[in-house]
Amino acid sequence: MFILPALPYAAGDLAPTLSETTLLTHHGKHHAKYVENTNALAREKGLEGKTMEELVAHAKAAGEKKLFNNAAQSWNHGFFWACMTPSPGRPSSALAAALEKTFGGADGFRGKFVPEGVDHFASGWAWLIARADGSLEVVSTHDADTALLAEGAAPILTCDVWEHAYYLDFKNDRKAFLDAWFDKLLNWEFASAQYAAALAGEPGWRYPAPH
Repeated sequence: MFILPALPYAAGDLAPTLSETTLLTHHGKHHAKYVENTNALAREKGLEGKTMEELVAHAKAAGEKKLFNNAAQSWNHGFFWACMTPSPGRPSSALAAALEKTFGGADGFRGKFVPEGVDHFASGWAWLIARADGSLEVVSTHDADTALLAEGAAPILTCDVWEHAYYLDFKNDRKAFLDAWFDKLLNWEFASAQYAAALAGEPGWRYPAPH
């Protein structure tokens, strides 16, 4: 049985960018429901004991849309919480060098990432991914689709651009949300650890194992 992982900070720690009400609703209701549904579907299909990553991959390959939507959203949200922090810091030297090579630096990355999220139509996710050669790319995925399954790449960062992620605080101003998210909440330490894992061929962040 999968758990709803605790936030890596208190629900009010990301205010005023994201309010305590937003975090309690998004994490405690939206994410919790995805996990509840994933557990029910895994039991129904005899898939108990598989990791969340295995469930996401299985559901995608088998065309099991309901299971995929709930498992992938469970994983995406767990990853998303880790991508935020009240203390953004700076990218590691390795990640900073990769950002410089690909985007001309962190500002260039911002100039690519924020518009990717703003211009993404309807619900989805904006991602920074690393290719096997260490190169970086900004992409977006629709609905529950996830960079976890990106071929030959690993997720480094993501921002949720579903309206429930920001509507209570920013209404329909997705750009204001993404600008504030990038400048005030982006967890460079986590992104740097993800990038180091990708370079080493290691899996990086994983959803808490079922028990």
